[in-house]
Amino acid sequence: MHAIAIEQKRLYWRDQPALEGPATGEVRLRVAWAGVNRADLMQRAGHYPPPPGASDIPGLEVSGTVTEVGPGVDGLRPGDRVCALLAGGGYAEEVVVDTRQVLPLPEGLGLRESAALPEVFATAWLNLFMEGQLASGERVLLHAGASGVGTAAIQLCRAFGYPCFVTAGSDAKLAACRELGANGAFNRHEGSFVDAVKAWGGADVILDPVGASYLADNQHVLNADGRLVLIGLMGGRRGELDLGRMLMKRQRLIGSTLRAKPPAAKGVILNALIEHVWPRLASGEIRPLIDRSWPIDEAEAAHDHVERDANIGKVLLAVSGEG
Repeated sequence: MHAIAIEQKRLYWRDQPALEGPATGEVRLRVAWAGVNRADLMQRAGHYPPPPGASDIPGLEVSGTVTEVGPGVDGLRPGDRVCALLAGGGYAEEVVVDTRQVLPLPEGLGLRESAALPEVFATAWLNLFMEGQLASGERVLLHAGASGVGTAAIQLCRAFGYPCFVTAGSDAKLAACRELGANGAFNRHEGSFVDAVKAWGGADVILDPVGASYLADNQHVLNADGRLVLIGLMGGRRGELDLGRMLMKRQRLIGSTLRAKPPAAKGVILNALIEHVWPRLASGEIRPLIDRSWPIDEAEAAHDHVERDANIGKVLLAVSGEG
């Protein structure tokens, strides 16, 4: 099969050994589309190796067609069109994946749109509702609001009745976030977001992919009993934590990654998406936001686009390109 290989931080679409399996509880998919995530860029740069046992091919989400089922698989059969959350391996013609990480396509959506769903909606759901434990009446601050995760999280906040404030890097991005349902917005190039978020009412849950450079300001705007959920380190990995503020305001700092969770844990998150989010996708209340797509053999151009923070929503790679 053909797949992307990383060599000296460059991406090459080339022939690679065929995948073994599927084993018990697994299925083989013919990949139609693969989603691009910042984790892929970090892996390419050598900063985010795949978990033990996972493929070293990048790619954390795909859509495609089931071509083979392993022993003990119920509910899936060859020909089914699905999307899937992966620990790696998505930039390839085929993937083999545990069925607990496989999702049906939402009613009315095709393979292209569905490739934009698994990673970002699983990440947003996990960190807002499971780690962040959002409760009635609480308010959310979303950094990188125009990213794939950000645009998913805005829509979840709107759909479930949680006001959200976003930060992003351009007025065009802020306008897109407001259109999706953000209640407040701040351009990060205009300085600190502290005064704007405080004037808005502060935040009970913060979803932060930035890390160290935002730590102090996040603490300033986090309300009493607030939760800061750290999901990335774009702004560095070492920062100063005000333990006095953390203690007196009963703040909680939560580190969260999705990729290394075992299939059973991922299955719990995806089951929640099927129950709570998939019906809203089918009705059009929530939608995948796709920025651009590239052919898989032009994956470097797609990565460059994401590296420049040029995207609003998801960037996709066409493998077979089926719709």
